[in-house]
Amino acid sequence: MTSDPVRVGVAGLGRGFVLSLPSFRADPRIKLVAAAAPRPESREAFIGEFGGKSYDSVEALCRDPAVEAVYVATPHQVHRDHVLAAARAGKHILVDKPLAVSVADGQAMVAEAKAAGVHLLVGPSHSFDPPVALARAIIESGEFGKLRFIQAFNYTDFLYRPRRPEELRTEEGGGVLFSQAIHQIDIVRLLGGGLATQVFAMTGAWDPARPTEGAASSLLKFASGVFASLTYSGYAHFDSDEWMGGIGELGRRKDPADYGGARRALADMTSDDETALKRTRTYGGSVAPGAPEAHEHFGPVIAVCDRADLRLTPYGVDVYGDTEISFRSAPVSDVPRKPMIDALVNAVRHDRAPVQTGDWGLASLEVCHAILASARSGNPVRLVHQVTTRPEQTEKGDTDA
Repeated sequence: MTSDPVRVGVAGLGRGFVLSLPSFRADPRIKLVAAAAPRPESREAFIGEFGGKSYDSVEALCRDPAVEAVYVATPHQVHRDHVLAAARAGKHILVDKPLAVSVADGQAMVAEAKAAGVHLLVGPSHSFDPPVALARAIIESGEFGKLRFIQAFNYTDFLYRPRRPEELRTEEGGGVLFSQAIHQIDIVRLLGGGLATQVFAMTGAWDPARPTEGAASSLLKFASGVFASLTYSGYAHFDSDEWMGGIGELGRRKDPADYGGARRALADMTSDDETALKRTRTYGGSVAPGAPEAHEHFGPVIAVCDRADLRLTPYGVDVYGDTEISFRSAPVSDVPRKPMIDALVNAVRHDRAPVQTGDWGLASLEVCHAILASARSGNPVRLVHQVTTRPEQTEKGDTDA
């Protein structure tokens, strides 16, 4: 029945699942009925809280007839295998960003889901955040004229949080682009209409002990003429949450006394120690985040229109008009990440896809690779896998450079 909870099987009980756990706990439209994870401790913790069944392989999870949809929260480099397994079993899929590591893998995943007639959604992503949706609605209304330019930037301690070795290898999806900058790409593409045409970028990898990209800055051009500037640094110095009212990415107020904590925690730590520390952040070894006081966000974003600049905040959108400043609120829900749950329920129960489909995730993944390619060559890179924000339209790409 359309009113029944969506029965979800979870592939991977690591940090990604922990961050979405408050959403699943709070929304009665979702029922977690099964999980697959390599660590017995995580599987036992899942059964203890949710009941259902646990498996030591994702393939076995996908064969469970009680599962309607699979949340793929496994490491980036195995997304392809797990999404293909779910699609071939006829399950709808929510896969954590990025869609995959390689564009070819992403294409195979999108094709398999379409062949199986199942929905493939990519999230959680900050493009689901309500202030982003509010800004998009204001832009599309035309109230302040045309959108002209978007600036997005974020400075965090990402590179110095506990990492498994592969998370510091670009070829395996490590570094800031696939895990972090892709949020900016998603947000900017959503506000800009989706159809980006080319990228010019530079990246930085400046710490030999963390040998992957820790920073990137890029210029993204859209078919509409809109352009966007995206900057990200994960080198754990300046914290741009200072410019978000002290609210962190997950919508909770940060303690300024915690500054430098990521680097301090890693001081004199071996790779094995770091992997062990990372394991404590998985389900069964850590406590899920508490209730947020504001919306999640991904750093300062400003959208420049003809007659106003729109500044996204953790509470809504500040509108800097020609002669006055106003604020438009995006009310905070009791369910964290509610728009992502809405999207999953609408897809499974009502056959309505959100913007953030597999095709959308593939387009954002293409931009990540274009940033890397542009940084290597010193030249702009054309994009060929882009899609519009309007799923009912089939137009892809454009012919103007």
